[in-house]
Amino acid sequence: MVIDCHCHAGKGDGFTGPWDTRASLSKYLRRADTAGIERTVVFPPFHSDYRTANRELAAVVRSHRGRLIGFAFVHPARDAGRIESLVREAVLEHGFKGIKVHRHDARITREVCETARRHSLPILYDVLGETPQVELLAREFPTVAFVIPHLGSWADDWAAQKTLVDTLVRCPNVYADTSGVRRFDVLAEAARRAGPKLLFGSDGPFCHPGLELAKVRCLPLASVVRRDVEGLTLLRLIARAGRYQPPRRQARAETRRTTSSTGSSGRGEAGSHAASFPGAPRRA
Repeated sequence: MVIDCHCHAGKGDGFTGPWDTRASLSKYLRRADTAGIERTVVFPPFHSDYRTANRELAAVVRSHRGRLIGFAFVHPARDAGRIESLVREAVLEHGFKGIKVHRHDARITREVCETARRHSLPILYDVLGETPQVELLAREFPTVAFVIPHLGSWADDWAAQKTLVDTLVRCPNVYADTSGVRRFDVLAEAARRAGPKLLFGSDGPFCHPGLELAKVRCLPLASVVRRDVEGLTLLRLIARAGRYQPPRRQARAETRRTTSSTGSSGRGEAGSHAASFPGAPRRA
């Protein structure tokens, strides 16, 4: 199954460009069908009220039942204090499977990460090139999966993308999507060093999903890894979405992981919980 992990849908209210005005799926779905893309993760365009935007997105998802997978968009600063409420509604009422955050709005916060951890949700966080922060997030929240779009930089920042490739190798709970990556050799390096931790994404409807998928299919990947990149890893990341983890249970789990990561095996934190995440590197 081919799944596009990165697509916008619905209406924004900023009117500075397509990214905060309207993301229509009409052309996108025709193009995706032609390319053989069977399912798509969607989240709203930029909006001044993400509760409203998420509710509108839920109607779009319902109208394409089984075809679309919703992620809730949240604003870490403007929605501070109500992240849990926004996400709980998105998960319980709308069946959403993840959280979207964009550095254009604000940097991600503990509140967002803790909410994702409580509800067993992956976070798709566009860091706008701030890739050194990703490892801090990954190690502070080792049970949360972080998917970083554009290999860390829509602006094609080579240094930021190279930094993220290193982070993919070191941190089992960090992933990247392939959308909009134009330096093919950097993408190929990521595929070689951390293949199953790449997720196919298009950044639709603004980019052509068939073109983005063709780029992925040019990567030198083994057939089993290609299936991971094209959809299986995403399915594994959302498999537990919505399974609420009470704070006490979380604390015990984190304590066990911290203890094991400092034990006599010498594996370190990444090795201690690598098996929890698909595509995580195994250390001897």
